[in-house]
Amino acid sequence: MGYPEDALAEDEELLLHCHPHWKMLIVPAGVFVLSSAIAGFGFGLAGSKLTGTPSTVAMIAIAVLWCIVVALRAAGPFIRWKFTHFIVTDRRVLIREGVLTHTGIDIPMGRISNVQFRHGLLDRIVRTGTLVIASASDDPLEFDDIPHVQRVHALLYNEVFDAMDPHRDSLR
Repeated sequence: MGYPEDALAEDEELLLHCHPHWKMLIVPAGVFVLSSAIAGFGFGLAGSKLTGTPSTVAMIAIAVLWCIVVALRAAGPFIRWKFTHFIVTDRRVLIREGVLTHTGIDIPMGRISNVQFRHGLLDRIVRTGTLVIASASDDPLEFDDIPHVQRVHALLYNEVFDAMDPHRDSLR
């Protein structure tokens, strides 16, 4: 049994499980490609212009600098993306984030009072957006970069509507 099934109750039905939209990985991928190209150029330059120990020291320095840039600017955002989960079940909305320290939000369907979405031109092109969920007593929660935000909005609206139906259990 994998995640998110571990977080569900026995008779809870998983309706949607997704990570944030891949658009949040564009800049880290660009950083990786650009830093790799610059490091490759540096290796070539160090190998052709320097010899012996200075060449080795320059190549080690380039490799260390490349590792630091990739770890901080490319691998970090990818790991954050991979370990962020947006989950919708027939009973609740779950958001889980984190690698070493987990944080989570659970919103029961019966407590959701309003579901909204918004997306600009770029978001509409790549089919993503921000989902805004207002629960009965809390401030609205905004979740950015939700893939297919209009479908998720419709799914949540239907589930919230079903949760308000007193005859819901007898129909299922």
